[in-house]
Amino acid sequence: MSGIPGITEAEIAGFLVRTPEFFERHAEILAAARLTSPHGARAVSLQERQMEMLRDKIKGLEHRIIEMIRASQDNEAIGERLHRFTRAILLTANAADLPEVIVREIRHEFMVPRAALRIWGAADPFAALRFAQGASDDVRTFAASLRMPYCGINSGFEACQWLEEPASVASLAMISLRHGDAADAFGLLVLGSPDPTRYSADMGTEFLARLGEVASAGLSRLLPRF
Repeated sequence: MSGIPGITEAEIAGFLVRTPEFFERHAEILAAARLTSPHGARAVSLQERQMEMLRDKIKGLEHRIIEMIRASQDNEAIGERLHRFTRAILLTANAADLPEVIVREIRHEFMVPRAALRIWGAADPFAALRFAQGASDDVRTFAASLRMPYCGINSGFEACQWLEEPASVASLAMISLRHGDAADAFGLLVLGSPDPTRYSADMGTEFLARLGEVASAGLSRLLPRF
């Protein structure tokens, strides 16, 4: 440090930390110290500078609290939507109506512009219905390979053609439908958006996975009972 040969700033700082009574013996130093305020060019006392630092820290904590409250409110809203979605499935008496109910509720509750699903291996009373048609072997293989929902740009996926106005879909989320812990998928749920950033490859998929589990549980009523 300039003017004090052989003594560094770190050594001075260490001494002050280890010797808090120094300022009790030399209180005039605290009163005389002048520092530059980060909020202007004016000089302030050490006590004022400490207060400014404390206020800045409090503001930072307030922002974090606000963010936590906002995240909590968002999570509560999502939980309420998932509750209404699950309730709609449970209240559907006619099993053949389930695919339409699931697609409608997903679009309404989660504000998804495009949604569709297909299942395969349906029980005989449902095998001729529209939702049980149109899934090629390639789609079935792809669905079976998904261990977590796929999210990303629409690069010409065949399942995109199930959606309304498929040419307008820029990003997709695709979720395999499975009965319990079964390894083989019995269907595929497809969500689409004209927004290329709505479903991105780096987004979290935990909620989509839960959505798929609820849909799968409801749609399992359409499968043969062994």
